[in-house]
Amino acid sequence: MTLDQVRRRLAQPRTSAQLCLLGVCAGLIAAILIILFRLMIELVQSTFLESHDDFTSLAEHQRLLLPVGAALVIALFANLTGFKHYRLGIPFVINRIKHHYGHMPIWNSVNQFFGGGIALICGFSVGREGPSVHMGATGASVLTERLHLPHNAARTLAGCGVAAGIAASFNTPLAAVIFVMEVVLREYKIHIFVPIMLAAVTGALATQFVFGNVSELSLIQIEMLSFWHYPYLIICGFALGAIAFAFNQNLMLIIKSFKPISMFPRLLLAGLIAGLIGYLVPEAMGSGMSAIKLAVDSPDNLQLLTTIFIAKLLATLFAIGLGIPGGLIGPVIGLGVIMGTLMAFFAQFISPEVNVAGTYGVLGMAGLLAATLHAPLAALTAVMELTSNPQIVVPAMLVISTAYVTALQVFGNRSIFIQQLDFQGLPYQVSPAKEALQKVGIVEEMEEDFKLLYSNDPEQIKATLSAVDSQTPLITYDEEKGYRLAEYDLTLVSDDSATIKYLPLQGLSTQATLAEAFEILKDKRSGAVYVYNQKDSLQIMGVVRWDKLRHILTMRNSLL
Repeated sequence: MTLDQVRRRLAQPRTSAQLCLLGVCAGLIAAILIILFRLMIELVQSTFLESHDDFTSLAEHQRLLLPVGAALVIALFANLTGFKHYRLGIPFVINRIKHHYGHMPIWNSVNQFFGGGIALICGFSVGREGPSVHMGATGASVLTERLHLPHNAARTLAGCGVAAGIAASFNTPLAAVIFVMEVVLREYKIHIFVPIMLAAVTGALATQFVFGNVSELSLIQIEMLSFWHYPYLIICGFALGAIAFAFNQNLMLIIKSFKPISMFPRLLLAGLIAGLIGYLVPEAMGSGMSAIKLAVDSPDNLQLLTTIFIAKLLATLFAIGLGIPGGLIGPVIGLGVIMGTLMAFFAQFISPEVNVAGTYGVLGMAGLLAATLHAPLAALTAVMELTSNPQIVVPAMLVISTAYVTALQVFGNRSIFIQQLDFQGLPYQVSPAKEALQKVGIVEEMEEDFKLLYSNDPEQIKATLSAVDSQTPLITYDEEKGYRLAEYDLTLVSDDSATIKYLPLQGLSTQATLAEAFEILKDKRSGAVYVYNQKDSLQIMGVVRWDKLRHILTMRNSLL
């Protein structure tokens, strides 16, 4: 099968071996980028830290100066691009997938790779999943651009890159798939689901090959909870929903408050705040995974856990709110584990003979993650994969449901990613008609049986119209007026000189989708576009008329 045949196959909104294979390739590219990213962080940290992401061994002045120096480097590096390419992370990826078919600007990705790496190396309270998602989508974008694949396939492959990035970051392939469907694409379609699933598996396996099959939650001991814990779990869910709302509100408050300040002083301020917090509470530094180990080692030290929770909460809010490149899922996981461990103090009175601190730590993570991101199913699958313990499922479902409903209905909380998109003015919603048409490549529905006439002679055009079938499009071309669709004007049958009307045609590449044709024709509700070969813009491959789009929207919308 030639590459052109593959492109034609990918234009169809159906599961295919070609799309699955490309999904695996996108997942592998994403995994390689994330592996390089993680190795860079660990290798650099090994030169000045005793163990990865543990900053407690550093001297006080080092903990103060390290984030400040990192913020300066990040700002200088971003300044090379004039901060024009500094929209980063998961919200930006959602926008690019929804409105640009997952095409990722390369300089944004460069800023994300080096800026995110420096931030994580130097102890900022940000997660590695933000850079991982961004780089995963970029890897898929490069693949689709190199192969000139249809945009509808590019959109799916961008989701593959995101899934591989999440799976490679946390070793949670199933949660990665659910996250893409629930948060990024916000839809469930079989022809999309299968390649994304394969990409997530590829990302997880590649990462396991390099770093081993380990999980940050493997240190936590899960104990089965008795029925008497369930009423208290509902109370914990209420508390976690309220905390998630407060987290989102305060993060957006910081983002809005510091918007008038330019990025350079904003990043330096973020470094100074992180340095001061690290100077006072070194356990609050890092991505958040170190907080899990701390909660496991000292579950009964309420004063220490409370101090770290407050310090890490502030460090996360100011780091992300002031523009440090990194994700928030990692810190939210750490905050959730600490919060759950604190809640376990009162749960011990229900079952004094059982150590439930680890179980509540995991449940705290699940509830806070679900309510903050508006991703309850992704949070549940993440807990299942990270713990590999079926006993956690039922209590996790109870906590997640309570936390999510509390945050949504009681406090009116919204996904933090959606709030960030709204504030940045980045659209993420697509009309139902356009969304349905985005899934079909234009070559799938174009009319290839057309007549091309290199002449503007009316008599010759009339003769050609009379000779061809009434359903066959007649396209005329001259250098002055370009391509036009010629047809009889049925409203002017008495004047022979005016019985032909010409409709100017705008061209679209074979990579385009029907949504792009719809955008061109929707205002006129008539006319057509021609499809040209991407290698030669003057070579017409086919025609798509408005009547065809209208028929697809009315007859096939439910199938798309």
